Amino acid sequence: MKTLKKAAGFTLVEIMIVVAIIGLLAAIAVPNFVNARTNARTSACINNLRLIDAAKEQWALETNAADDAEPTEDEVKTYLKGGAMPTCPADGSYSVEAIGTPPTCDVDGHTL
Repeated sequence: MKTLKKAAGFTLVEIMIVVAIIGLLAAIAVPNFVNARTNARTSACINNLRLIDAAKEQWALETNAADDAEPTEDEVKTYLKGGAMPTCPADGSYSVEAIGTPPTCDVDGHTL
């Protein structure tokens, strides 16, 4: 009696199952990547606000400014690394505000 050798390879059903599993894993992973990117942008913005606040306080100490004085962006820039205002990673814009008031970003959730 002759024995037939089965050809090596994957069946269509096996390939479809693998593709379905990969699709399911991608459907789970993509929203997590989006959330991680949003959280990273928020953290970077808050860190920028801390830097602006520290530069503002340093300006106030060196110039003996009043408690309600508000420095200009140009005055704050001189106390920041590189001499430039940082930019919000979510395309927001920063307001320096007065001494004792934290700087703000116009993007929701980006608060110091």
